[in-house]
Amino acid sequence: MTIVAGRVRAAGPVLHPRICAALTAVSCLVHLWLAASGHHDAWLGILMIGLAAVCIPCTVHIWRHSRVGALHQVTISALAMVGLHAVLLLGAGGSGHAHGGGPASNAVASSGMVVSSGAAGLLLVIGLEITTALLAATLVARLRRRVAEVAQLTHGRSVVNS
Repeated sequence: MTIVAGRVRAAGPVLHPRICAALTAVSCLVHLWLAASGHHDAWLGILMIGLAAVCIPCTVHIWRHSRVGALHQVTISALAMVGLHAVLLLGAGGSGHAHGGGPASNAVASSGMVVSSGAAGLLLVIGLEITTALLAATLVARLRRRVAEVAQLTHGRSVVNS
């Protein structure tokens, strides 16, 4: 934090919002690529394009200003996607066919179980979405803490660094 012309200015986190915005952008690009690939039904492709269209403005707001509203929307969207992809994974009997369309090739996991590439893809997407939600939620917590510190400084109280 710095004091400029008698006013307290808080230097906010820079790397955290950039990583969060970049990960959200990657998720948008993956959904657009999957929609354009034509491996899904038309309704699912339209849904993926709509999801990307909703998330792209939030990505810009997070990158530029770390807006809490955009972070909340990204957190909620990412958690909703975790739930949706988990349902698709479980509904397909673990094969991932309900989401992936055509037949999936099989791979042997480290446990010796046969895992289809569709299921592995869904698990990767779930991991990506959980990471996105976690980054957005922790950034909200950091921003709230920063606001509280600035409020303490402007009211003449000392700030305890942790």
